[in-house]
Amino acid sequence: MRKKHVPMRTCVGCRTSAPKRELIRVVRSPAGEVSLDLVGKSPGRGVYIHPTEGCLESAVKGRQIQRALETPISDELLEDLKRVLHEKQDQQ
Repeated sequence: MRKKHVPMRTCVGCRTSAPKRELIRVVRSPAGEVSLDLVGKSPGRGVYIHPTEGCLESAVKGRQIQRALETPISDELLEDLKRVLHEKQDQQ
């Protein structure tokens, strides 16, 4: 029996690869709006980040999310990211 293919993505915070389902996706839509994509299927340019505070802090400090999406990130989106991060940590 063949093993199922697991898509891998790179975290913008720590630059390590992980299965796509373990990461949070931030997407810039074709209209230019930046939002969280918890399903992982929204159209647009996306970046992935581990649901850990260390990865989020290094991505924000180094402006990797802004650089990868080629657009500024609002403070509201960063607060949403932190909220989702805490929810995911509580689930584990």
